[in-house]
Amino acid sequence: MEISELQAMVARFVAERDWDRFHTPKNLAMALVGEVGELAEIFQWLTDAEAQQVMSDPDRAVQVRHELADVLSYLLRLADVLDVDLAEAVREKGAVNAARYPVELVKGRAELTKYTRLPGVSPEPGAPG
Repeated sequence: MEISELQAMVARFVAERDWDRFHTPKNLAMALVGEVGELAEIFQWLTDAEAQQVMSDPDRAVQVRHELADVLSYLLRLADVLDVDLAEAVREKGAVNAARYPVELVKGRAELTKYTRLPGVSPEPGAPG
């Protein structure tokens, strides 16, 4: 399914319930943060090894899938309301990150130095992180 098809599905769901008026950018961003928090809560007290195995527990797997779906749904809805082409935004940001974090300077490093501190890499004017 394409991103636009998913956005249309979410938009239909919202329209059928007359929730459009509540879906302001601020409200959607807040809802997105809340759903990310619910996803994080699943992993909060797990060890790294336990987190790697979270999908082997059928009940936990359902929780993870549902929270991921909620996160994606709110992200899709926010992009739709703001008229942001998510595929293009990801391509654009990928190019920015590729320039900020050259493979030869960061490959295989567990600690990641902020791009502004990497030798020979300068930030784009006006480009936030």
